[in-house]
Amino acid sequence: MSTVPLRPMIAQRPETVLRDEARTTGMVWLRELIRFERTRTRILSGLIQPVLFLIVMGYGMAGLVGSIEGFDFKKFMFPGIMAMSVVTTAIFSGMSIVWDREFGFLREMLVAPTSRASLALGKTAGGATVAAAQGTIMLILAPAIGVHLTGALVVEIVGLELLMAIALTAFGVFVATHIERMEGFQVVMQMLLFPMIFLSGALFPLNGLPDWLTVITRLNPLTYAVAPLRQVVFAAQHMTPRAQARFPSTVEVFGHTLSIGAEIAITAGFAAIFIALAIRGFSRTE
Repeated sequence: MSTVPLRPMIAQRPETVLRDEARTTGMVWLRELIRFERTRTRILSGLIQPVLFLIVMGYGMAGLVGSIEGFDFKKFMFPGIMAMSVVTTAIFSGMSIVWDREFGFLREMLVAPTSRASLALGKTAGGATVAAAQGTIMLILAPAIGVHLTGALVVEIVGLELLMAIALTAFGVFVATHIERMEGFQVVMQMLLFPMIFLSGALFPLNGLPDWLTVITRLNPLTYAVAPLRQVVFAAQHMTPRAQARFPSTVEVFGHTLSIGAEIAITAGFAAIFIALAIRGFSRTE
């Protein structure tokens, strides 16, 4: 009886493995974009809530806060409303993981011959792209409330929104990998989402707060993502010193005012941590 010699396994080249992983990441990213494009109600719901906050709180509080040399509370809220749109979409993008788990598609993805890191990165990239696009759509409201826009400002806004979206999407993916039911994910996200938004300075200035509340706002990762977004918007509005003092945009830590570069670096650090947690969560998902 003759035996057929087994063909020795040929190890893949590193560049081939890297190309395959990149292709997997791109496919998952594209799937997230297609899914979002087909759910028009999700697009509308992601816009309605921030717009309501801008109209109700912006116009409601404008009379109480007043206007300082042409700068009012609506203009102060506008960057925070864009951040709110980005964060809401980014965090809830993790819902697709819970959805895929309930319908069995996640198991098929996990048994595929590819690393789970590429799946986590694809989910994060797709959700971040959608969230940044959702926040950018809010720019159409700028002329209505008197916010001046330039081409350079729009580019800066999109870049900051994308960084914010990456951090919060990775956080949502990490949370989703530990939740098995859709109802549980929605409850947990609602418990986390609104405290993060309200304690980030998105909807009111962070100066003059009690010490204990100031500490909480400085522990909030979103605080350091909202501040640079507000600073680049305010820089294009030609605010007077009195208006800048009344509507501050910077963050102070231990009495030191952080530069916009430091705030971006902190946000990038949180993004790296959340991405690592998301990959770790995916690696342990069954």
